[in-house]
Amino acid sequence: MEARLDHRNIPVSGKVVKQIVAASRTVHDSTLPAAIQELLALRISQINGCGFCIDMHTKDAARAGESAQRLHLVAAWREATVFTEAERAALELAEQGTRIADAAGGVSDEVWANAAKHYDEDQLAALVSLVAVVNAFNRLNVIVQQPAGDYRPGQWG
Repeated sequence: MEARLDHRNIPVSGKVVKQIVAASRTVHDSTLPAAIQELLALRISQINGCGFCIDMHTKDAARAGESAQRLHLVAAWREATVFTEAERAALELAEQGTRIADAAGGVSDEVWANAAKHYDEDQLAALVSLVAVVNAFNRLNVIVQQPAGDYRPGQWG
């Protein structure tokens, strides 16, 4: 399977990808724990059906020390006992932020307040930004049918 186009090497989409990568680096460099970032990126990518990003975030999370059990259970985080309350709050925020078309009003006040109990303002801003960035990458990759399976951990820096 080949992608419909290589959006990284076409002038217009290449510039867009560079900007999204820059935004992603800003989130990566924030005080939001790296484990949370990978778990959320994985969950968002699962919701959006982005095989390339699921492959990438699973491998990057494993390389960073995330357990196979937690990676396997992230899709069922509500029922799994392996996630902290802070991780659950972030996962709920990420899910509601990704599924804004499915629910009137977007992220509920209750979900926001729960996340705010666990994360400071900078970390909340990083959470919101992460949701936006991963959703953007997912949409690019799903639209062009970017194949999954060949990603090597750390391949993109």
